[in-house]
Amino acid sequence: MASSPEPTNLAIYDMDKTLTKAPTYTAFLMHVAMRRAPWRFILLPLVGLSLLAFLFGMIDRARLKEWNHRLLIGHRLSREKLSPLVRSFAERVMRSNIRPGTHAALAKDREDGRMLVMATASYRFYAAAIGEKLGFDHIIGTNSVLGLDAEVHARIDGENCYGPAKLRMIEAWLLEHNVVPGHVRFYSDHHSDQPAFDWSDEPVAVHPDPKLLAIAKARGWRIEDWG
Repeated sequence: MASSPEPTNLAIYDMDKTLTKAPTYTAFLMHVAMRRAPWRFILLPLVGLSLLAFLFGMIDRARLKEWNHRLLIGHRLSREKLSPLVRSFAERVMRSNIRPGTHAALAKDREDGRMLVMATASYRFYAAAIGEKLGFDHIIGTNSVLGLDAEVHARIDGENCYGPAKLRMIEAWLLEHNVVPGHVRFYSDHHSDQPAFDWSDEPVAVHPDPKLLAIAKARGWRIEDWG
């Protein structure tokens, strides 16, 4: 009879505005458009309209991502053409968009023997490049449809890794990789991650938004400023 795996202590991090100073999604789309097809910037008014549609509840976050991906990158793009753009964007993020305290927090969790996991609503195909440079062991993120033609499509595969879906995707990852969680430390800046905060053993609010700040203070969660 096979023995059960030993519990693994985890440090799970959100990415945008937790590890980074600013969000990365729109910046990534602009980075790709600038280098591949600058003419797509004439479509920015449509990007604005899609944001209004989201704000008025006409589309959800997943559709907003898909529409903006299609407008600024295109319906599909081969991995061969996308890969160098992902690498250059990751290098740009590392140069100018990582919070000063990020490296110290990651180093402390490594020293504590924790497995480092990123769980982000950003697209996994570029978040993985940033996570690799930061030394993460695993990346959980929003997946894109990958066609049989090895092209990344402007469609989400599965769920947008946001809110309750993020916790569902963390739990699915644990099952897929046969990881039994021991003590879980979870870091995020945003109140939408409350399901994962509540599930974790040690919630840490990093530069929390006002709603998360109020929740963290009421529940006695640790609040950190990484500069």
